[in-house]
Amino acid sequence: MKSPVKVTITGAAGHIGYALAFRVASGEMFGPDQPVILRLLEIPQAMSSLNGVGMELEDCALPLLHDVVLTDDPAIGFRETDYALLIGSKPRSKGMERNDLITKNAKIFSAQGRAINDFSSKDVRVLVVGNPANTNALIAASNAPDLKPSQFTAMTRLDHNRALGQLANKCNSLVADINRMIIWGNHSMTQYPDISNCLVNGTPALDLVSRDWAIDHLIPRIQRRGAEIIQARGLSSAASAADAVVDHVHDWVQGTAEGNWVSMSVPSDGSYSIEEGIVFSFPVTCKNGEYEIVQRLELDELSQSRLKTSEKELREERAVIEDLLP
Repeated sequence: MKSPVKVTITGAAGHIGYALAFRVASGEMFGPDQPVILRLLEIPQAMSSLNGVGMELEDCALPLLHDVVLTDDPAIGFRETDYALLIGSKPRSKGMERNDLITKNAKIFSAQGRAINDFSSKDVRVLVVGNPANTNALIAASNAPDLKPSQFTAMTRLDHNRALGQLANKCNSLVADINRMIIWGNHSMTQYPDISNCLVNGTPALDLVSRDWAIDHLIPRIQRRGAEIIQARGLSSAASAADAVVDHVHDWVQGTAEGNWVSMSVPSDGSYSIEEGIVFSFPVTCKNGEYEIVQRLELDELSQSRLKTSEKELREERAVIEDLLP
């Protein structure tokens, strides 16, 4: 049997962390023959709830789950971990300005970046889910000087999956029939869901749906989907967010299907004239545990404008916390 991989989940007693832990432990992320050790990290006030999560994991008798560590100490939570899934973050409260949210989370993710740098495996792969995810990933990476920035990513896979679902419904097709969906930019209202390269059963999506539908329905629907779910359930996305975490890491580790790509927020290398360093969502392919940005896609004037709008927002977010970066 393979040696276990160590997986840290922060905010593990929260809705997303709770939904995620069982799926990781059951083999959905790394495969049916890969044992795992879970390191579940919480704040001290949530340890009682986290103990309950630990009890339920024990009661599931999952054959791939070799151990569960419950802790509020980052030195223990990130010790020799191979995968760090950073879900816990300070939520935006009523009346809080976005800049205040960015600043408060900067302190959390700078500390986590330092802990990952000091205690995790030097080959660790990090996925930031807690919002504002792109800038939180930048902060964490900036505080991990011994690691490569490419080891830090942020999640736009939930937006990607939402867009797949909307297009599948519109075309009366299966999600499995759709390739080459793209989410560009920030995980925010400036994100740009782009179907101009999508294929549905091999047919260009824009031969099946109108450009007006894509602009007037799909883009704003995906941008606002999180708020729509909160209005419907009274709570933010949890199961679908956990599902997207599984998809993101699974494809990063196991590789993307031939001829397909997925959306990941990664440190920009200047592709598509996006400023280097900011964490920006691009179409990528994955192989052997590495990702590569898809190059040489044609961008029309509308697309270029939307990419620049999202880039501008990310640069503004970075400016808010620039004095907190090393």
